[in-house]
Amino acid sequence: MRTLLLTPSILVRLEGLAVLILAVLFYARNSGSWLLFIVFFLIPDISMRGYVAGPRIGAAIYNLVHTYTTAGGLVGYAFLAKQPTALYLGLILFAHISIDRLFGFGLKYPSGFKDTHLQRL
Repeated sequence: MRTLLLTPSILVRLEGLAVLILAVLFYARNSGSWLLFIVFFLIPDISMRGYVAGPRIGAAIYNLVHTYTTAGGLVGYAFLAKQPTALYLGLILFAHISIDRLFGFGLKYPSGFKDTHLQRL
């Protein structure tokens, strides 16, 4: 009998899928605009422009935008300040980060854009 190997890479991808599903469900449950979702979904990738200033600064900017901590901070702020727009943006960011994790893209090391915490691209 063959066993399913749940390697760290597979677990991180499954985690990304789970968070993606939850983010989209919460977004829909809170009546978020799907046009807003589509427009803002790829906006976090603008953070790659930080690499113009070099790999260390680029990685720092990219990682700041692509961490669940930033998305969670936005959602937390939304609840505390009763700001639905912040909630929508935080959920969109959760979904964006989750897609990245699902496809194997991770946080960056300052050694270069292709060096991530998940794999070398």
